[in-house]
Amino acid sequence: MAETGSEFERRPDPDALLALADREKRGKLRVFLGAAPGVGKTYAMLARARALKTDGVDVVIGLVETHGRCETEALTEGLEILPRRKIEYRGRTLEEFDVDAALARHPALIVVDELAHTNAPDSRHPKRWQDVEELLDTGVDVWTALNIQHLESLADVVSRIAGVAVRETVPDRVLQDAADVVLVDVTPDELLQRLKEGKVYVPDMARRAVQNFFTPRNLTALRELALRRTAERVDDQMVDYLRQSAIEGPWATSERLLVCVGSDRLSEFVVRAGARLATGLNAPWIALHLERAGEEEQDADRARRVDEALQLAERLGGTVERISGHDLAGEALRFARRENITQIVVGRSRAGLLARLWRKSLTDEIVRRSDDIAVQVITESRAKAEEEPRPRKALSANGELWRGVGATLASVACATLIAWPLDVWLHLPNLGMIFLASVVFCALAAGVWSAVAASILSFFAFDFFFVDPRYELTVSQAHEFLSLLVYTFVAIVTGTLAGRVREQSRAMRARAEAAQSLFEFSRKLSSAASLDEVMWAAAMHAQKALDAKSAVLLAPDDGELTIAAAWPPIDQLDAKEAGAARWAFERAEPAGLRSGTLPNIRFAFRPLATTRGVVAVIGLEPKNAQETPSAQNERMLTAILEQTAIAVDRALLVGESVRAAALEENERLRTTLLASLSHDLRTPLASITGAVTSLRQLGDRLADTDRLDLLVSIEEEAARLSRFVVNLLDMSRIESGALAPRRELVDVGDAVRAAMERSRKEFPQLKVSASLAPDLPAIRGDAGLLAQIVFNLLDNAHKYGGGQASVYARRDGSELLLTVTDEGPGVKPADLDRIFEKFYRGGRVDGRKAGTGLGLSICRGLVEAMGGSIVAQSPAIRRKGTRIVLRFPIPEQPRRDAVA
Repeated sequence: MAETGSEFERRPDPDALLALADREKRGKLRVFLGAAPGVGKTYAMLARARALKTDGVDVVIGLVETHGRCETEALTEGLEILPRRKIEYRGRTLEEFDVDAALARHPALIVVDELAHTNAPDSRHPKRWQDVEELLDTGVDVWTALNIQHLESLADVVSRIAGVAVRETVPDRVLQDAADVVLVDVTPDELLQRLKEGKVYVPDMARRAVQNFFTPRNLTALRELALRRTAERVDDQMVDYLRQSAIEGPWATSERLLVCVGSDRLSEFVVRAGARLATGLNAPWIALHLERAGEEEQDADRARRVDEALQLAERLGGTVERISGHDLAGEALRFARRENITQIVVGRSRAGLLARLWRKSLTDEIVRRSDDIAVQVITESRAKAEEEPRPRKALSANGELWRGVGATLASVACATLIAWPLDVWLHLPNLGMIFLASVVFCALAAGVWSAVAASILSFFAFDFFFVDPRYELTVSQAHEFLSLLVYTFVAIVTGTLAGRVREQSRAMRARAEAAQSLFEFSRKLSSAASLDEVMWAAAMHAQKALDAKSAVLLAPDDGELTIAAAWPPIDQLDAKEAGAARWAFERAEPAGLRSGTLPNIRFAFRPLATTRGVVAVIGLEPKNAQETPSAQNERMLTAILEQTAIAVDRALLVGESVRAAALEENERLRTTLLASLSHDLRTPLASITGAVTSLRQLGDRLADTDRLDLLVSIEEEAARLSRFVVNLLDMSRIESGALAPRRELVDVGDAVRAAMERSRKEFPQLKVSASLAPDLPAIRGDAGLLAQIVFNLLDNAHKYGGGQASVYARRDGSELLLTVTDEGPGVKPADLDRIFEKFYRGGRVDGRKAGTGLGLSICRGLVEAMGGSIVAQSPAIRRKGTRIVLRFPIPEQPRRDAVA
């Protein structure tokens, strides 16, 4: 048992095996990593590709940049090279990697150089590494080259080392997910010698490169970064191998990092520093944004910085979380302990004196209260070297600032003008209350800082105009100075509290409006009876809530996305917009504006995902494409997508249930029809066939009476078969709408007598009595169809009525009443309406199911075609039998003599 338990403990890691299985489904990525341009990455990559080509592997060059190096160009000979895609941009022709051609060619291995390259604006993906990801998803192996400075987490480090801003970056996860990383390394002296020999750049560019970037110090630092990152990648591969093979040994430590992301400009630097630290420790990490409950960020720029920092954290491989509370430090530490965090990374910016006195620093609180978790503090001075100069906003563009200044000056001036006559005429001692009211007004009108400014300005105004000596900024009495100080302190506190109440009320009002908007939207969706109504409700609500043009695209059965609803109306999308919508639908990921796929188009497409997968796509065209959407708008969009997806799923389920019910009904009718055909066709045909066979085989040997009986049987069964076929044809005419009855005046008595005469010939054993009123009015209709109706009712009475039937007709107000009553066992009350359905033969009290079940259905169709109505009543008179009641409207001023 001990041995069995030991074997169980050494089993392979399930997560590692699942990760290995997921990687096997995709193509394999091999990255040739170098410290700087010119180390020979492309040369090494092409040399190995030629060797594989010699071994029979299907190798294709998707794109290679040789930069005029003859040795590198020579390695491309004999290898298939895909043509580049040409793009016209600002009067220039740009050549880019053609990912569609590569997908169509689908080789075993494709070489794509310069992984960090930025594609032309009209490309499907803004970055080449995204093109490579698409190729890997289709199972194509890719070889590529990358310099260490292009890794996202190292971009700021390289900028600080080399003094050059890195514009093109690749997320670290691309390198982490690579199957192999090949380090191509040369010493700095060797690289500088190659540079002087013109093997890297042309002479002029080489001289500038040596002076700026290619210095021994820079190259040594970059080489160290490349070696360290490669070593970390090898360590990851070793750990994966140990876990997959269930080999015991000292694995990497289980460090977990928490990076606190704020709304200041330091947040981006803190995220990058946390990502580097997590990479160095080979540890997972979480980016956490804390916000005080009821004080959600209202400033658009600060909210945008938070969103950008969190998006950067996702690109660098971190997990993003948002929490709110009153005690931010306590919330952060509780979250850290719950997630088993071992280190916290926070930033510390230089706050002003007033801010430090008024509110405690979150960083200081976390450091003070963190007993068992290490805290890494990133200071603002370290980030300033990375920060690029930002253009100052013009004061005229800041409406909030101008409103605050205006409110401050106006309120203090009004308070002074009101207090002046009161002081002259009434000599009131508490004029400071008027200035305190002005401070509260500023807090409610313009916010906290306007209230603080009004408090300080009120201090000087009160001292200048109302404290002796007048019209001087001096105070002669100590108690007056103390009063001014207390007043100023109370004014600042009161104004600050009032300002916070204002900000919280604005936030609560915004949340209430958003909740009310979503509630109204959910009500519209709940009342939407069809998929088309759901689409229009989603489009119109998205346009109203997000102030953006919206379009909802749905994929019908043929699979092509079409615009199901758009507000304002949109005729069609162009080719690129349609491609982005199709990408979002097929990949279940955002596409279009501000995404990784066709980011330069006007629409941003988001998929509507349900339990059955993506069912639709919603596109939004904001008024300002350059403005990043606020966090509130993102939450609103997410709620709209989720509710619309649920409504679409419900509408599709309703449609499927209706179709399933229709199919079930069709199947029931088909089964019933086949049963009727098998019985009502085979029975008369069998009788006819038997009689004809007897006549043919026996011939003259039969007696005359026997031959007559056989002929009568043939005649009766042929008539029965004819009636069945006529019923089917009549039913088909009624359902197809081909039945068009004449609108002539009909003598009901004549039609009834014709039907009774026909029934006597067809059913001589049926006893029929008639009672027709002498003043029976004429109706408008078809005499032949009315006789057919009465005959079908008598046929029904012959089958179920016990051998007796009665016909009754009279005038009933403005209608003619016609009834046919039998003396049979009757119909169950629950089945009185169903007996008029096609092929329905149930419901009889005695359980008999004779006939085809078409007679009464045909009667209902013919009666309704003539403008009348038909119902069944049972049990009728004497609690026995079934009565069929027909009502026809009587035309105005009917004349019996008008019937010819």
